[in-house]
Amino acid sequence: MKFNYPPFQLPLNPINYLLLLIDVARRKQFEKPLHGDKESLRFATPEPIARYRAQRLRCKVLADISCGIGGQTVFFAQQCEFVYAVEIDPKKIEYAKQNCAMYGLDNVRFICGDALDPKVIEQIPAVDVIFSDPFRPAEENERKVSSLEPGIPNVLAAYGEKTRNFAFEAPPQMPPERIPFDCEKEYISLDGQLNRLTLYVGGLKQHDRMAVALPAGEGLVSQHGLLPQIRETEKMKLCAYEPEPSVVAAGLLPELVESMMQMAGPLMGGFELFRVDKKRLLLTSDALIKQSMIKNHYLVLKVCPFEPKEINKFLKDQNIGSVVLRAGVKPEEYWEVRNEVEKGLEGNKTVHLFVKDGTAILCEIIFND
Repeated sequence: MKFNYPPFQLPLNPINYLLLLIDVARRKQFEKPLHGDKESLRFATPEPIARYRAQRLRCKVLADISCGIGGQTVFFAQQCEFVYAVEIDPKKIEYAKQNCAMYGLDNVRFICGDALDPKVIEQIPAVDVIFSDPFRPAEENERKVSSLEPGIPNVLAAYGEKTRNFAFEAPPQMPPERIPFDCEKEYISLDGQLNRLTLYVGGLKQHDRMAVALPAGEGLVSQHGLLPQIRETEKMKLCAYEPEPSVVAAGLLPELVESMMQMAGPLMGGFELFRVDKKRLLLTSDALIKQSMIKNHYLVLKVCPFEPKEINKFLKDQNIGSVVLRAGVKPEEYWEVRNEVEKGLEGNKTVHLFVKDGTAILCEIIFND
């Protein structure tokens, strides 16, 4: 299906994002299995994210440099009139050709070579958008922009005469303050897990930061000006809210709380931050609302000492059948603790068990779609 819209016809405001994301969410999650070796398939962009990016970067002519096996290229080609796909690895570019052919696409020109080689660059004319998914180490003690290859400054310099619109994939573990470029930082969570970070440079930048949740199809953008600071608490209230990890990664908790306050109204009280441990945080309030950028909405059933046998007795009385252990338990102790908590449970409900400094917080999911 061809889209003949001029570049960036739709303004990238939150309402258009919502419509765009809902359109992505309606599509099948995995339409066709890609061709590729085991490692390439492991790191290929998940289809819901590839579709979303292709929608956002829809234009007439796009260059996808470091295209790999073409998992993202396929969806660019579905949205754009023409795509240039550059890849240094001959095996990967052959897989990319097979994947585009599998989708019946004939509007892609493949170029095998180093994206920064002048002979490669001269084969690409003026384009509307450059997208780069650079190589990065499989593991690092601390994710940093300087580990990307080709580097962002080098790509900007090499292709600066081709376009002013650039998008780069970067490791999502990098917080916004560690990104030394004037760009929009878009963190994406997929199925409740932090998955991707896209940096939009030049004419593509619309916000400072954005959080996206797929496949639900929701987004939250940073606001200008100072927002009230979120008060921290050690006391859990009637309800608990687990934010989408993209919201936390993007530093958008103040924007999320502001949105929730508007929904709850002044009579329902505020929302406070409850830190479970270094990896987990919850918002808590006596207000019961549904917010689209909340991963899980909980009703707090009980706060008590973390004593598995006593917790087990309580769960039996509450018709609970299974427990999701959300605690920093040592791996070798995980199943021992979980088996003790779940021993003899025969109910039909599930609780999430958080543990903070020896205190257990038992929560039941509400608004379970």
